[in-house]
Amino acid sequence: MYDTHDEEYELFELAERLNKSQQKREIAELHDLARSLSKLDAIALEKMDLPKELFKALMDVQGMKHAAEKRQFKFIVKLLRQIDTESFLETVSELGAKKEEQDKNFHRTERWRDRILAEGQDAITEFMDAYPQADAGQIRQLVRNANKEVKMNKPHKSSRLLFRLLRDVVCQ
Repeated sequence: MYDTHDEEYELFELAERLNKSQQKREIAELHDLARSLSKLDAIALEKMDLPKELFKALMDVQGMKHAAEKRQFKFIVKLLRQIDTESFLETVSELGAKKEEQDKNFHRTERWRDRILAEGQDAITEFMDAYPQADAGQIRQLVRNANKEVKMNKPHKSSRLLFRLLRDVVCQ
């Protein structure tokens, strides 16, 4: 009654099936992808050409808390297991790199603004050396206005305008 065909089939099944640790790693990777996708806005998700059910699930999870969120992520991971996620991983990593670059530029601009407001002309000269396309006269005027606003306890309008001007120059 022992059939060699059944034995070959079982060996084939064992070879095809991943071990439990590998399955857990893959599910963890998909869960990380699901978390990353859930942080994106609707416009970015639409550009990714996701299946409708997955898109809806990702939009729904953004308003959930605690247990409901956990259940929704399990559902999203289930949906992700059914499709090829390679392109989504690439898109998320590209968006992450772009966000990282934006953050660096933001912090660089903040440091320049704070330094220019604290040190005055010396910092403006250094900034102009690094970014000769900037308008030094406009920067000096905004610094003067910002210093007046601080002395008079007024809102920091000029400081924000200075930040925007510096950001435009730094991010060109």
